[in-house]
Amino acid sequence: RFAVSVGYWKDPYIQYFVRQAKERKAPEINRGKLARYYARVHGVSYLIKAFLKKTECNCQIVNLGAGMDTLFWRLKDENLLPRKYFEVDFPMIVARKIHNIKSKPPLSKPIMESHSGDSLLIDSHSLDSSRYSIVGADLRFSSDLEEKLKKHNLDIHLPTLLVAECVLVYMTPQQSANLLKWAASTFPVAMFINYEQVNMTDRFGQIMIENLQRRQCNLAGVEVCRSLDSQRERLLVNGWETARAIDMMKVYSFLPQADVKRIEGLEFLDEKELFEQLMQHYCICWASKDSSNL
Repeated sequence: RFAVSVGYWKDPYIQYFVRQAKERKAPEINRGKLARYYARVHGVSYLIKAFLKKTECNCQIVNLGAGMDTLFWRLKDENLLPRKYFEVDFPMIVARKIHNIKSKPPLSKPIMESHSGDSLLIDSHSLDSSRYSIVGADLRFSSDLEEKLKKHNLDIHLPTLLVAECVLVYMTPQQSANLLKWAASTFPVAMFINYEQVNMTDRFGQIMIENLQRRQCNLAGVEVCRSLDSQRERLLVNGWETARAIDMMKVYSFLPQADVKRIEGLEFLDEKELFEQLMQHYCICWASKDSSNL
């Protein structure tokens, strides 16, 4: 919310989900963090749009652990909506999101505009329209997840993009392996995008883990975040045909340089070395399964 308010990228919808902090910014949100968010948003968005273009939007997206994400609205504005867009998160989070959607016309109107057919289904823990669904479920139990998605018209024969941003790391390696395996075995044509920590066994990674533990935040799946190789490997052993992983410093170097120059002018970056270290401890991985040679 803060990064958007100071101009790192445009998102006219985040204001309806997250209140602007009273003070200018929380002390721990430094320039390096904002530039990492910027690289994350652009990197993930680049892969999502590549998938939408390849499939000519004749596909579905399943956003796992979506939280207050606004991607559905932004894709609609760009005329890039897939046939159906699903979001999954804990029922408590979903209830909060649905409340915001119901009470704010700029959020509910685009859902109504894209909806066709029978009446829209909405209750405290789920929302289902013809193009957009929010499902309350626990990602650690994939059979329950599949059942709920199918109730909301998930089509396993449609090319499917699954997105998980800083989600798998909060599950045990076994639980995230089960989820990856379920996705790879369910959809004949699919892509999985995972954004999370990497290189966590070095000193910098250990300090990150200790800082999070001090805030009672336990990364249950951190052992899979040892390296780019371990990130790729987990996708391949769980049924995906191809897998790639790059750290966020690499992603940052791929972004349009004129825009990078613009965001670097927004706030002074004093710790260039610290910024690079931080960027080398997050990555984007993507895997695919492609029975129809997309």
